[in-house]
Amino acid sequence: MAGRRLHYQKRILLCFILVSVWEASSGQIHYLIPEEMEKGSFIGDLAKDLALNIKELPSSEVQIISRGMNQYFDLDLRNGHLFVNEVIDREQICHQMEKCLLNVEILVKDKMKFFTIEVEITDINDNSPSFPVDDLEFKIAENTGPGARFLLPEAEDPDLGTNSLQSYHLSKNKHFSLDVQMGVDGVKYAELVLETLLDREEQKMYHLILTAADKGDPIRSGTVQIRIAVTDVNDNAPVFSKSLYEASVMENIPKGSQVLTLNATDVDEGINSKIKYLFRKSSDKTSKIFHLDSSTGQISVIGNLDFEDSKLYEMEVQAQDGAGLSTRVKVVIRILDANDNAPEITITPLFSKVLESSPPGSVIALININDRDDERNGEVICSIPATLPFLLRKTFDNYYSLETDQGLDREKVSEYNITITVTDQGTPSLSATAYFPLEILDENDNPPIFQTTDLTFQIAENNQRGDLILTLKANDPDFEENGRIMYSIIDTNIGDALLSSHLSINSETGAVYALSSFDYEEFREIKFQVKAQDGGSPALSSNVSVTLLILDQNDNAPQILYPSNPTDGSTGVELAPHSSEPAYLVTKVVAVDADSGQNAWLSYQLLKATEPGLFSIGLHTGEIRTARFFLDKDALKQSLVVLVKDNGQPPLSASVMVTVVLADSIPDILTDLSSVSATADPESDLTFYLVVAVAFVSCLFFTFLLVLLAIRLHRWRTSQLCDSQSVNFNGVPVSQFVGIDGVRAFLHSYCHNGSLTTCSRKSQILFPIGSCTSTLAPQQTSDKSGPLLSLEDSSTAKELQNSEQVSFILYS
Repeated sequence: MAGRRLHYQKRILLCFILVSVWEASSGQIHYLIPEEMEKGSFIGDLAKDLALNIKELPSSEVQIISRGMNQYFDLDLRNGHLFVNEVIDREQICHQMEKCLLNVEILVKDKMKFFTIEVEITDINDNSPSFPVDDLEFKIAENTGPGARFLLPEAEDPDLGTNSLQSYHLSKNKHFSLDVQMGVDGVKYAELVLETLLDREEQKMYHLILTAADKGDPIRSGTVQIRIAVTDVNDNAPVFSKSLYEASVMENIPKGSQVLTLNATDVDEGINSKIKYLFRKSSDKTSKIFHLDSSTGQISVIGNLDFEDSKLYEMEVQAQDGAGLSTRVKVVIRILDANDNAPEITITPLFSKVLESSPPGSVIALININDRDDERNGEVICSIPATLPFLLRKTFDNYYSLETDQGLDREKVSEYNITITVTDQGTPSLSATAYFPLEILDENDNPPIFQTTDLTFQIAENNQRGDLILTLKANDPDFEENGRIMYSIIDTNIGDALLSSHLSINSETGAVYALSSFDYEEFREIKFQVKAQDGGSPALSSNVSVTLLILDQNDNAPQILYPSNPTDGSTGVELAPHSSEPAYLVTKVVAVDADSGQNAWLSYQLLKATEPGLFSIGLHTGEIRTARFFLDKDALKQSLVVLVKDNGQPPLSASVMVTVVLADSIPDILTDLSSVSATADPESDLTFYLVVAVAFVSCLFFTFLLVLLAIRLHRWRTSQLCDSQSVNFNGVPVSQFVGIDGVRAFLHSYCHNGSLTTCSRKSQILFPIGSCTSTLAPQQTSDKSGPLLSLEDSSTAKELQNSEQVSFILYS
């Protein structure tokens, strides 16, 4: 309808300007408007046409009284204009009436005036011709002579005049033509005329298109497909005994009652004389009310007749013989008004309980309706609520059968209390009510249903055996055993073990328990399916997929990969050149954690160092770098304790000791380590004791030299001898292998030749041969009258005098 309004919008607006208004001598005003005008469209200036004062309209009590159920018009009191209040469909209101009038009564209460307005609704071409069927099939014998006629379906167009059906057209062919005639009722109908003989062996089937068109603006049309099957024989068409059949029935006629019987005859014999009756032209409403017996031609009532709804039914009936020839006749049924009196209801129950699987049409009870009135006052209407899945079917006389109209569902409604109401047609109308209780028995027609097909749950690792993990719940709307649900786990493999060795489920509650302690590092998720099965027969079931995520816990301490812990008790040594600048990368501590997430986030820190502030370590990288330049006072051997800690709660940690030696190369390590104290522990006093011991030995040796020199001088003075004597110094045996804090190094004896100057701070004299102080220069020695020393070996003394050096034995 909306499409037609848009299509004819322009035409409606033009017609709106051309609305005709005139006032008859009786005071009646007549307006002419087209149908399908939009809501709010202007009809006429009612205030001007009725000579009403616009300013007085709001204060006057003006009332519009429309004849009919719908309020199609309304009055604007601000300007006195009459406008459309509801879209008007002329075909729905006036059907085929040539003149469609709607009466509007205007009552002005303060002036006690009553005006009658007549609005005529003109037709527009808003309906296309349509055929009652989409396709039609004829069977024509090949020996059918030219001139044979075949009645074609008549198109319908509810419009009027040129907007209604005007012509028929047949698709072009060489065997058939179209003959359009005017019937006694003034309606055009078309017949298919055979022009030439048909040859079945040449062509068995013909396809034609029949088109019906009007002459509206624009032109509208409708089509029907015609299939013609050529048969071997054909004969005469049926003939009705009347050209028009008429009947009158009461509106309260019982369902199944006969209205009239059609009679058609065929002079042929055998199957060609067997006539079949069928509705050729009828509306959907008509076909729901009347039934035509195809073999007897009897028309009976199958629906409820209502005189106030429709007073007349027109239809066309076609009589067709076995050879496909047919004829038509018009049938007119008039409905007569009637009423009834109070009825009595007697219910004979057949079943008080029915299965929900009962098929539609199952008879539940028989109902007898009795009314003491006679004739039309004894006719009754029996009904049940339309919302119930049941229907009443009349069997015979005043008996009805209560039947199921559709499938029942106990899960929606488990029992019904059916209300049966019988109303007569009397004046006043009386009715009776009866109640029929019906229980619906359950069947196992619903499987258990989970809320979702996929579920995900979480559980922390290291759980206790027997812990409740989750509870699954399925719903089954069935009753008792049909709704009792049993749960089970569909067993699968998890790694090398069966799922049943890890999980179990309570078959009644759906609670899933852990049979083992899960380890996140072994597997991180478990996927399995749970089956829910009811106790019906046959049993119904459904599955749900469950994903159990194992959550990591901080149950693994960091593992240090480098430096690795040696098996012989040593700590390993890292080199740091003396010239290292700040941020010089000395080494890197490498650690891993078997956990995941923040439990595996590692941080590094220096827990202990020989020289605090000399080295720094990356918080997240583990890189050990120099924090400043090396100083002479820094110990050559630095021991660092590195702590590796994860980010779990509570955190777990591991530690490792890293030994860093301040040297440029491996030989330097050995040299430097010989002067390093036997301990690297900054908290130990061993270094202090060693320094004191060395100082004491040096002083003792210096005293010994002084005493020895005094003795020699005394002897020289007394003997005045210039003999040279040798002095023997016995070296202290040196062990060939020394271990310092687990660092193993070979000990080498080095003999350094040099002048008697202050010893280097890096050398530690274990047993000196000469004094660490300066001796007399060679020139001073030559000025003496005698030798300073008396040596036993003259060659040795000579060598000492020439070289002016003293040998020292050092430990590395």
